Amino acid sequence: MIINLTPHPIRLYALDRPDGLDDLEPGLLRVIEPERTPARLGMVPLSTEYREGVPVELVEYGHAEEIPAARKGTSLVVSLPVALALAPRRSDLLVPYREVRNSTGTVIGCRQLAQPV
Repeated sequence: MIINLTPHPIRLYALDRPDGLDDLEPGLLRVIEPERTPARLGMVPLSTEYREGVPVELVEYGHAEEIPAARKGTSLVVSLPVALALAPRRSDLLVPYREVRNSTGTVIGCRQLAQPV
């Protein structure tokens, strides 16, 4: 089972789907609809410093939120930042890979999923 914890539908296309088409249908293999609550990478603000008069917040990232416990036979599609933060501890996380873009360069789907290691 593959569960989509991103805020967008994941459109999976055939490997030979060309970029630059605005029609979403050619080569579309599957759509994985998102769950209600997406996984997010939480952050903890630590302090503010100033660089050349510009405020810069020191922030600790890496606290994943809304990620269920790993279950055998279940993979979770998450954003790349979430997957990279948890990759050393989770082998069930997948990310969109080999993006498909329309004529304006907007990502409309992917050709594969990848497991960051």
